Amino acid sequence: MPGAVTRAVRAGPLLSRIVAAVFGGYALAALASVAALALPISRPQAVLTGMLASFAIYAGAVIWVFAVRSATRAWAGLLLAALPLLLAAWHVGTPGSGS
Repeated sequence: MPGAVTRAVRAGPLLSRIVAAVFGGYALAALASVAALALPISRPQAVLTGMLASFAIYAGAVIWVFAVRSATRAWAGLLLAALPLLLAAWHVGTPGSGS
């Protein structure tokens, strides 16, 4: 039993990084896709821009998560990158925002 606990403790940071890469990267890409609608370009062009950028952002997020020193830094980096995108996406979603 102690061996199983040791393995679980050792696998914790790896599992956290995997969750951050899959779900955090997806959330970041989705936020970027919606935030692209705040750009001062036509709506169809903004949708295409957001869709194309989301692929690069997702790939970059996955690379980032496994490149940093710790799982905590990976989550912190994803959250830090998500804040401005969240504000832009919120601006797009508010009524009367002009977009």
